[in-house]
Amino acid sequence: MLAPTIIDLIDQNDDWKAFAVAQISTAFFGILLTLLTYQKDFNIRMREAFLLTNISWLVIAAFGALPFCFSELGISYTDSFFEAMSGITTTGATIMTDLDNAPRGLLLWRAILEWLGGVGILVMALSILPLLHVGGMQLFKAESLDVEKVLPSAAQIAASIGIIYLMLTAICAAVYAVLGMSRFDALTHAMTTIATGGFSTHDESIGFFNSSSIDYAATFFMIASSLPFLLYLRAVRGNLKPLFSDGQVKWFLSIVATSIAFVFIHLIITQGMGVLDALRYASFNTVSVITGTGYATADYSLWGGFILALFFFLMCVGGCAGSTTCGIKIFRFQVLHEISKAQIKKLLMPHAVLRPYYNGKPVSSDVQMSVMAFFFLFALCFSAVTILLHITGLDFLTAMSGAVTAISNVGPGLGDTIGPAGTFATLPDSAKWILSTAMILGRLELFTLLVMFSPYFWQK
Repeated sequence: MLAPTIIDLIDQNDDWKAFAVAQISTAFFGILLTLLTYQKDFNIRMREAFLLTNISWLVIAAFGALPFCFSELGISYTDSFFEAMSGITTTGATIMTDLDNAPRGLLLWRAILEWLGGVGILVMALSILPLLHVGGMQLFKAESLDVEKVLPSAAQIAASIGIIYLMLTAICAAVYAVLGMSRFDALTHAMTTIATGGFSTHDESIGFFNSSSIDYAATFFMIASSLPFLLYLRAVRGNLKPLFSDGQVKWFLSIVATSIAFVFIHLIITQGMGVLDALRYASFNTVSVITGTGYATADYSLWGGFILALFFFLMCVGGCAGSTTCGIKIFRFQVLHEISKAQIKKLLMPHAVLRPYYNGKPVSSDVQMSVMAFFFLFALCFSAVTILLHITGLDFLTAMSGAVTAISNVGPGLGDTIGPAGTFATLPDSAKWILSTAMILGRLELFTLLVMFSPYFWQK
C-alpha cells in the first residue's frame, strides 16, 4: 500500500490517510498473528494446504478492501470488499464510477491488486493445485517436475516465473507509453493486461484512447498472458519448441482465431462496419472476453443475439492452464474431447481397449474423473449462483451473465446493467456478496474451496 500512499501525497490528495490507516491496521493484525502462531519448524499437510490457500485469498481481499472503505469516496465495506475481491481474483468487475476523476492512489491500488492476483494464481497453479489434484491439474505435475530438473526447487520455479511476469509487465508498459498513453496509464494498464484483470483508469476502458495501435498491442499482450508461463520459462532457457507444439496452445489459438473470424464477418454484415474497423473491434473484444480480461472498446451487447451467445460461451472457456486466465481452461476441453472420442469408438468396438491422450501421453482415469467432475461442478455452481442472483431481484440475463462472469473471472457481464457499458454499483448488497463468493470460487478452481464444506475435511 506504500506506492498508492506516495502517489496521493504527490497529488496532495487526502486519501493518503486512508492508505496510512489501512497499512497500520494490516500491519497490526499481521504482526499480532505472526507472534501468536510462530513456530520454527512446521509441516503443511494436504488439509492445511487447502485451508491456507482459501484463507490467503480471503484475507487479502478483506484487508485490500480497507483503502476503498477509508477513502473520501464514501464506499461501503460491501462495495469495497467486492472491488478488492474482483481485483485479487483478476475478475475486473467494478462498482466504481467516474474513474476519470478518481484519486490516482485508488486507481493504482486497483491495478496492484490485480497484478498481485495474477502472479498469485501462477504460483498456485504451478506449486499447489497439481499437488492437490484439483480439477485435473495433476496433469501438469509432470511438466513442473521436468522444469525442476533444471531448477531444483519449487521456490526457484516460482521466482523465475515471477521474473518473466515482471518483464512482460515492463515491456507492455513501455509499448503502451510509446503508443501514446501517459506513464501512469501505461503502468496501470500494463499491470491489469498481463494479469488479464481488466481494471482501467477510465470509464470507457481501453476505448478511451481511441487508438487502433493500442488495441492491437493490448490484444497481443492479452494472448501472451493466456499461454502457459512454464513454456516461457523453457523458451528463455533455450527450448522454444514447446511454445509452438503444445496442444493446449494450438487449441487456444485456433478457438481465438475462429471466434474472431465469426465476429469479424458478423460486424461487417449486420453492423455495416468497414473491414479495418471490424477486424479491430472483433479481435480486441473477442480476445478480451475469452482471456477473462474484461476490457472493452465497444458495447458488444448491442451487436445482436449471435454475439451475446458466442461471448457467453467464450466467457466459460478461458485460456491455458498455468496462465493468469481463469474459466474452465483449454486443457479440460481437450481431455473431455478425447474422452468423448474414446467413448464413441467404444460403442463401435465394445471389446477394444481405448485410452484418451493429452499431448501424446495417456490420460489416467484419475485425471479423467477430475476433469468430468469439474465440468459438472462448474455447471452446478453456475446454476446455483444464477438462481440466487435472480432471487435478489436481478433479471434473467443479468443474473445469468453475472454468474458466469464471476465464476469465470471475466469482469463485465451482458445486458444494460452489468454489460461493458455498465457497472455492478447498482446491484443490491446481497447480490454483491454472492458474486464475491463466486469470484473466489472460480479463481480457486471450485474444488479448492468446496472441499472445505465436506464433513470429512474436518475429521481427524
